[in-house]
Amino acid sequence: MRLRTALLVTTLMAAAPAAASATTITGPYVDLGGGYDLTQTQHFKTNGGDGDIDRNKVGHKSGWTGYGSVGWGFGNGLRAEVEGTYLRSNLSGNTGNDGVRNKGKDSSYGGFINALYDFDLAKFGINNVPVTPFIGVGAGYLWTQEHHSFTYGGDSTAGYRGTKGGFAYQAIVGAAFDTGIPGFQVTAQYRMIGQPGTFRNGQFRDESYDPAARDTSVDHRFNHLFMVGLRYAFDTAPPPPPPAAPIVAAPAPLPARSYLVFFDWDKSVLSARARQIVAEAAQASTHVQTTRIEVNGYTDNSAAHPGPRGEKYNLGLSLHRAESVKAELIHDGVPAAAIDIHGYGEAHPLVPTGPNTREPQNRRVEIILH
Repeated sequence: MRLRTALLVTTLMAAAPAAASATTITGPYVDLGGGYDLTQTQHFKTNGGDGDIDRNKVGHKSGWTGYGSVGWGFGNGLRAEVEGTYLRSNLSGNTGNDGVRNKGKDSSYGGFINALYDFDLAKFGINNVPVTPFIGVGAGYLWTQEHHSFTYGGDSTAGYRGTKGGFAYQAIVGAAFDTGIPGFQVTAQYRMIGQPGTFRNGQFRDESYDPAARDTSVDHRFNHLFMVGLRYAFDTAPPPPPPAAPIVAAPAPLPARSYLVFFDWDKSVLSARARQIVAEAAQASTHVQTTRIEVNGYTDNSAAHPGPRGEKYNLGLSLHRAESVKAELIHDGVPAAAIDIHGYGEAHPLVPTGPNTREPQNRRVEIILH
């Protein structure tokens, strides 16, 4: 039940909300923490002195643990660290023999070299979450100092004392929470530390039966740790801002597809400005996709000859103006077959006017690129 409760607490802490963006460690950091130590019941065998093998077990009550580490983050989620650790638990419970109970304490101390990996949740589509889950493994060496006594009917008649060192390993899973203070993170994690079984030569003494030392072998030891800590990363400079978007020059404006050429009253001769406009239209026809060029001539509604005769005269004048523009386009390199001309006379005025009005803007030719 204690193990289940501790796992639940660690899970809830890993799911707790916070209010900043997750941090990836780059460069050196230090980490300090501690918490709850739950050591699994161990079994051991002792040479009874008469050739018999006594089989017993040692129960552990709640304990505590502390650690300190220094490490380096590589900026891509990977971290490596050197850790010092200490474990402490009290002993209690039935050894397996009728009426025999054990008590005492044991502790472990030593160090690990750990390799860890931080998960960037943004890579999984989870953005703006100030939590960085991590996993890791470690290998090292622990010395375990034990001080056990076994009570038979109220009398302490046997015990085990000694210190033994050996290889140890650990598995790590946890999460780091940004605090809003640059460089500081709060961590919550679960660790499982394992130590292979050992043989203790001549370290068990039974004072009631045989004061001679006896050989003892102890099975695999497992510590389940539930811890919180505080981590500080020294390289806390904010990430460089994203590169500025390249300045893309606005595309050059496309040549116009319509040009207006204006004429003097009752004239179809091109002025110098009119020739310049026609030349621009001819050049534009080579830069835009053009299948044909339409040249439309117009006049205002005034005429040298009033009445119906004047309308007919203006119709012819508008066509002469279109022909003048066509001739200039051909002079500027436009194929004659690509040019269509029309004369509309007084129709379609650019500026509406009253009758018999001289309007310069209506005396025009419009060049349209199709």
